[in-house]
Amino acid sequence: MIFVLLETANQRLTEPSLETLTAARDLALKLGDATEALLIGSGVRALAPTLKGLQSVSVVEDTRLTGYVPEAFAKIAAEAIQKKRPNTVLAPGTEVGNDWLARVAVRLDLGLAAGCTGFSVENGALKSVTRTNWGGSLLEEIEILSNPKLLTLQPHAVSAQPLTGGEPTVETVTVTLDERDFRVRMKELVRKEKKGLSLTEAKVVVGGGRGLGNAEAFKLLEELAGLLNNAAVGATRVATSNNWRPHSDQIGQTGTQIAPDLYIAVGISGAIQHMVGCKNSKKILAVNKDSEAPIFQRADYGVIGDLHQILPALIAEIKKLKGA
Repeated sequence: MIFVLLETANQRLTEPSLETLTAARDLALKLGDATEALLIGSGVRALAPTLKGLQSVSVVEDTRLTGYVPEAFAKIAAEAIQKKRPNTVLAPGTEVGNDWLARVAVRLDLGLAAGCTGFSVENGALKSVTRTNWGGSLLEEIEILSNPKLLTLQPHAVSAQPLTGGEPTVETVTVTLDERDFRVRMKELVRKEKKGLSLTEAKVVVGGGRGLGNAEAFKLLEELAGLLNNAAVGATRVATSNNWRPHSDQIGQTGTQIAPDLYIAVGISGAIQHMVGCKNSKKILAVNKDSEAPIFQRADYGVIGDLHQILPALIAEIKKLKGA
C-alpha cells in the first residue's frame, strides 16, 4: 500500500498535494497496489470524501492543528505508518513536506529520499527512484533499502490530474498529543501583498536577467506581460540582488520554481541555479544577444539579438494583432 501525507491550506488541498496524489495513484497502478492518505488539521474532514479513487483516508482533527505543527504532525504520521504498515510513504517535496517526512524518518529510524522526480518499477515492486541533485544539474537514481520507503515528490515533477473513482472509506483517528508536541508551532502567517498574478499561477512568465541592465528596462517586460493572458514577470538572482525587482520575483534554486506553459527568458544567460527554477516550463523562449549563452541549450525557441530592439518590435506586433 502507498500512504500519502497531504498538506492543506485554508481547508483545501495544496497543489503539491494534488500532484503527489496523482503520482501515488500512478505508482499504485503499476504496482497493483492500493493508495491511502492521511489528513491532519482543523476542519479538514470534509475534504476526505473528495479524494476519490483512494481506498481509505485517515483523518486527525484538532483545533490546535491549524497550520503546520512539526512535532505533532510527525508524531501522528509516525503512529499512522506503524499502524498501516505501507510499503511506500509519499509526501509533497515542499518545505513543509520535506521537514515533515524528515522528522518521521528520525522517529522511525528510516531512510528518506527527498525531491523525487520519477519511479522505476520492476517485477511488481518499486526498484529505484530518480531525484535531482547538485542544484538540479544532476539526475540521481537510487535504490531505497529501508522498509517502508519514505519519499517526497519534487513540486511540478508530475501534473495534477482530477481524482476519479469511488469515494474512500473515511477513518477518524485519535492520537494522544501533549504540550510537548506543541513546543514548536506557527503563531501567525503574514503574507506579503502582491498585485497581479503570482509566478506559480501564471501560464506565461516573462523573466529578466542581467542583460536588461537596469530596473527601468523591466517596464518592457511588464508591458509584454500585460498584453498576454495569465502572464507574470519574474527575474534572476542578479536582477533581484541589484534591486531591479523584489526578491519575491526571483526564479531559481533560491527563489520560486515555476511551471508555466511558456517561459520567455530575456537577457538571461542560463546559469544552472536559475534553470533549476524554470526547468519544468513546458516551453522556453530565450532572447539574448550572446549566441553562446547556455540558455539556448535548454530553450525550445531562441532569438539572438538586442532585447532593447526585439522586445519593442514584439510588443508592437502583439498590439497590432490585438488591434490596440
